Amino acid sequence: MELTWHGHSTWHVTVDETKLLIDPFFDNPKTDLEPADVDTPDYVLLTHGHADHIADADAFADATLVATPELASYVESEFGYDDTVGMNIGGTLECDDAFVTMHRADHTNGIMTEYDVDAGMPTGFVVSDTMPTKEADGESRTFYHAGDTGLMTEMRDVIAPFLEPDAVAVPIGDHFTMGPWQAGVAVDWLDADHALAMHYDTFPPIEQDPEDFEREVRATGSDADVHVLEGDETFTLEDPV
Repeated sequence: MELTWHGHSTWHVTVDETKLLIDPFFDNPKTDLEPADVDTPDYVLLTHGHADHIADADAFADATLVATPELASYVESEFGYDDTVGMNIGGTLECDDAFVTMHRADHTNGIMTEYDVDAGMPTGFVVSDTMPTKEADGESRTFYHAGDTGLMTEMRDVIAPFLEPDAVAVPIGDHFTMGPWQAGVAVDWLDADHALAMHYDTFPPIEQDPEDFEREVRATGSDADVHVLEGDETFTLEDPV
């Protein structure tokens, strides 16, 4: 599984032959790419409807869109998608080689245009190469994109024991989401092998030193490997040995 961070909360995830793009927003200082430079995804996954997560979704309207029913309906009508899938919290969708499970995030989700739109609950996504089951699968590879969220006990009580993420991407920017110390606790609770920082340095209120995040992870006692990626850098989640 290849995980490429394009800055902010934008990730290009490749599972075998399937390409997923999460929260396309390329107007951020961590990437040198324009949407046209990005490999065309098979699926676009949107965690919520704020502009810094959907602004470039219109550039990928040939893909299949996955979001809450409310947000999928909005994007379909505004951005010209022909193929949308509305799913909801707790559901798992088979996306060719990938399995996408939607989980809630603690955030807001209004779309403020000339008319206010309720885009449903904000979410995160757990992406795996096998169907999640209660029976542990040591052969699976699983990535959790937490979305815009504050610290929530579901990370410890549900996502870690039942969805078993191997790598987690958590927001560290503070102000609108968790900051470094809460993100450090989240990594500890999620019990993942790899932690990746996102949603920081895009705007002045969320400027952060990612080394603070790494220190906070260590302070919890977590032994997760913390990866601070450069924009457009890829982390490969290797097959289990």
